[in-house]
Amino acid sequence: MRAGCFLTFAAPVIYSDDSLWPRILAVLRMREESRQTPETVERFLDSTLGSVDSAEELAVGVAQRAGFDEDDLMKIGMAVRESMVNAVVHGNRYNANKKVRFSVASNRERFTVRIADEGDGFDFSHLPDPLSQENLTRASGRGIFLVRSFMDEFQVQRLEPAGTEVTLVKYMASQ
Repeated sequence: MRAGCFLTFAAPVIYSDDSLWPRILAVLRMREESRQTPETVERFLDSTLGSVDSAEELAVGVAQRAGFDEDDLMKIGMAVRESMVNAVVHGNRYNANKKVRFSVASNRERFTVRIADEGDGFDFSHLPDPLSQENLTRASGRGIFLVRSFMDEFQVQRLEPAGTEVTLVKYMASQ
């Protein structure tokens, strides 16, 4: 043989039962199944800005386990943060005696967040348009607008005897 020449024989790769490949496939199957495992978490949170952080972290964790990508995780996190701020600041007005009910659920079809405060409520139909000329320079008033743009569904429900519940939905297929 001349210097620099190599002979290469291609042999088929045969995986035995004790090889690493079957274990890798099992882990990948478990990961895929975990994305499809329904998960529900519910908490009663204090009316503090610290609860806003906790709710966002919890929701993003569930969404991540459900298989959402980074872009959707950011949107879900922001929507939850804005909705929680509304419940704590505008709904319960930081009242230590009032709680925010927070629940997050995921299944194969959808990811759902419900946030309910114990406040006086508000008239959703009378919210100012954040895109109108007189509101463009305001420092606040865009939260619900952002939530609606980040999520596939947004619903507001007045609770009796007091409070407001918002429901946020992101469909798995919209990924």
